[in-house]
Amino acid sequence: MRALLIAALCAGLAAGCRQDMHDQPKIKAQAANPFFPDDRGGRPLIPGTVTVNAQVEATAYLTGKENGQLVRQAPVAPSAAVLARGRQRYDVFCSPCHDRVGTGQGMIVLRGYRRPPSFHIDRLRQEADGYFFDVVTNGFGVMPNYAQQVPVADRWAIALYIRALQLSQGAMLADVPDAERARLATGQGR
Repeated sequence: MRALLIAALCAGLAAGCRQDMHDQPKIKAQAANPFFPDDRGGRPLIPGTVTVNAQVEATAYLTGKENGQLVRQAPVAPSAAVLARGRQRYDVFCSPCHDRVGTGQGMIVLRGYRRPPSFHIDRLRQEADGYFFDVVTNGFGVMPNYAQQVPVADRWAIALYIRALQLSQGAMLADVPDAERARLATGQGR
């Protein structure tokens, strides 16, 4: 009887040990809270907050399409900063398959996976900028979509960087500005 009483007492004590999980400190909406200078528990929305159910306008910037058609030219102005970001993101997400210059000979291909097309073929040189944005967003063939990993701004930066890769592969010395051409001739260029 004594052992049963001790076991019941221990069980009762053990059941009360985790009561702190039920009494967690929290901010209750519409209740006063001395933690904040205005003593309000409910906080104002952070500027730019979008509700879960908000309807977002499907713009060319967000979808790469306008009136159901791929946009011919990216809605982002190419700049040195955008191209640098595009290169950095391309090197992370695209070069494993497409390689650093876009010929489709990346490391994944060397491991036996299907070779993607080169960005330098005529068909892809003729594609709209929105095409590259759409492929990164939705995937194509065996390529998965990268919408969750690559934000919209970075998808446009990648698309513009692919255009720069395409231009670089067909560039002639005459395309280089005179000042840069002089640097290349003296071996100071990169």
